[in-house]
Amino acid sequence: MSMMMIVTRNVSDRVRGFLASSMLELAPGVYSAPRHSPAVRERIWGVLHDWFILEKDASIVMVWAEHTMPGGQAVKTLGVPPVELVEVDGLVLTKRATASDGARDV
Repeated sequence: MSMMMIVTRNVSDRVRGFLASSMLELAPGVYSAPRHSPAVRERIWGVLHDWFILEKDASIVMVWAEHTMPGGQAVKTLGVPPVELVEVDGLVLTKRATASDGARDV
């Protein structure tokens, strides 16, 4: 079990209510859970992924501790901009897709 955070932008009340029912809302659109299991994390992400098709101009970013990843954390995104953590010469950097890369779900 590890700390998980979700940050949302321009999501519907349905999404905000769902997240507030399973996590602590620290500030508007910022949710935290100190001890969700990986299974619970994946179920929450599954609901967000399924509901996201109904969102307009929204984005959701989820981060959690993942010791096998560079920098010790993993990231999933919905909306714009998708990001990926990459390790370059011992530094952890955020890689974003460019317009020439095309849209993608990370």
